[in-house]
Amino acid sequence: MTEDSGGTRRKLKTFPNLPAEDLMHPWDLKATRALGRVPGFEAVTKKIMEYGLERVLYLENVADNVRVGPKMFPRLYQSLQWGCKILGVEEPEMYVNMTPEPNAYTYGHKRPFIVLTSGLVDMLDGQERLYVIGHELGHIKCAHVLYTVLAENLKTVVELIGRATLGLGALLGTGLALPLLDWYRKAELSADRAALLCVQDRDVPFRTFMKLAGGSESLYGEMQQDEFMRQIRAYEDADESTLNKAYKILITAFRTHPFPIMRAKHLDEWITSGAFATLTGIGLATQGSTDAAG
Repeated sequence: MTEDSGGTRRKLKTFPNLPAEDLMHPWDLKATRALGRVPGFEAVTKKIMEYGLERVLYLENVADNVRVGPKMFPRLYQSLQWGCKILGVEEPEMYVNMTPEPNAYTYGHKRPFIVLTSGLVDMLDGQERLYVIGHELGHIKCAHVLYTVLAENLKTVVELIGRATLGLGALLGTGLALPLLDWYRKAELSADRAALLCVQDRDVPFRTFMKLAGGSESLYGEMQQDEFMRQIRAYEDADESTLNKAYKILITAFRTHPFPIMRAKHLDEWITSGAFATLTGIGLATQGSTDAAG
């Protein structure tokens, strides 16, 4: 059972045996294959493991953040447990970091851990937090986390490999940057799908995206989901101009995440196309409903 923002208790369906490939966005699958074809990518990955970057990041996290557990942030811990049960993911460690900027991330290939910033926790309600936690668990389920470490630390990676190969690695890193960041943005779309499986409520993702896009705590009551969806369609209408297409490529090429309205668009298409219902066999609850899936 889980409780929505209005206090309604809902029963959620679990998907412990769902193959990750069935969940993943087609763009993610295609970008992952393309990344594997980048010359030298396998060598870079092995070198990063050799330098122990993953271990360093884990130790830094433990020293700087507060771990979530049954007696520490128990509501967050309950959301973590539910997300793991729904997605069939082994429970990772989760931490809260004292940072005002809303953010969440997952690190670690062999020992993954999730971090939520205090700014994110303060911004979102309980269901929206479950959505974000489900998103991070989606990265683990889809085996994104090794490449995530590379993408998040690309500058450090290029410097390390460059020193190890007398500067040749820097050239390799430059060629790796664009396909790696392209993959990273598309991996977010798969993680959003996993998050939707966790909340099983179509309103929660769009509320979350609205807040991440530009929500002010003092103005949350004035945000309107229909207007947000209209903004998505207006952005897509701009694609009729070739110039706008080129411009959007330029402004997204070096981003690690897609724009929030584009993430909302892809998730809405997954729902309205019927693909979500086909995969899960359930309908989606809307805010204030008691839709149950057994």
